[in-house]
Amino acid sequence: MPTRVPRIAPSEITPPEVYFSRRTLLAGALAAGVSTLARGADEGAPAGTVPLHYTANPRYAVSEAPNKYAEIAGYNNFYEFGTDKDDPSRNARAFRTQPWSVRVDGEAEVRGTFTLEDILRGQSLEERIYRFRCVEAWSLVVPWVGFPLASLLARFKPTSRARYVEFTTLYDPSRMPGQRAAVLDWPYVEGLRMDEAMHPLTLMVVGLYGVVLPNQDGAPLRLIVPWKYGFKSIKSIVKIRFSETQPRTTWNLAAPNEYGFHANVNPAVDHPRWSQATERRIGAPFLAARRPTLPFNGYADQVASLYRGMDLRRDF
Repeated sequence: MPTRVPRIAPSEITPPEVYFSRRTLLAGALAAGVSTLARGADEGAPAGTVPLHYTANPRYAVSEAPNKYAEIAGYNNFYEFGTDKDDPSRNARAFRTQPWSVRVDGEAEVRGTFTLEDILRGQSLEERIYRFRCVEAWSLVVPWVGFPLASLLARFKPTSRARYVEFTTLYDPSRMPGQRAAVLDWPYVEGLRMDEAMHPLTLMVVGLYGVVLPNQDGAPLRLIVPWKYGFKSIKSIVKIRFSETQPRTTWNLAAPNEYGFHANVNPAVDHPRWSQATERRIGAPFLAARRPTLPFNGYADQVASLYRGMDLRRDF
């Protein structure tokens, strides 16, 4: 079936302020919850969210104040639940994340199907406050709760042939109504080079603002790669595959001239339909001055060396 890519002009992207009053949210259940550092309530997490026990990691803090809970939980790109920004928060309310399992295969010594409890066993949750930037020129500062992706991948003992790691989102149109439309070639697939995946900034996320990850934000398990555009941070992961060859990823296949495999935040490379040189912070007044986009989303000191010798205009 041919892929149809939604063509959304910048003028048609609805300001995030329109959606912030829609805050009826449901949190998934996570089989690892104990007592919490009380943060979720401070950020406006609604009643009924499940608190997490975590340790704040000041190494990954940023100077900017975090956005409010509603600003990440009510304005989402998660096409499995719809293409409008408020579709996921509405359509994911009944999405059940228990039981959940992740299949691991490919170039690794340890392969098989692992429950969410298996994945979380032995992982110490920590909070990291990251900038998070989507390709449509808007950004957030989010206190994510999770654990280093590297600590998980190491448990599967990737072989010397594993040069990439591929992730796949759940495919279940009965539970994810957006998958009933051919806007993308389902299931959603993303990937990283192994050095990117093993970098300490890369996080496997199970929560935000001190509570369990809302369904619309990728519960129960999602990726955060903070120096890349948001479409690289795949949600609701059910498969991890180690590969010798570069994965064929969803947006890169759908529109290769717009969505490169690397997808590093680069203000010098415009999206074909809009400039990426400046950004607007979610929650700021719509007419507020835009701010310059930072190379690698502000993490150049940590990650630029990964791309030494590459032409980042060609390898975008």
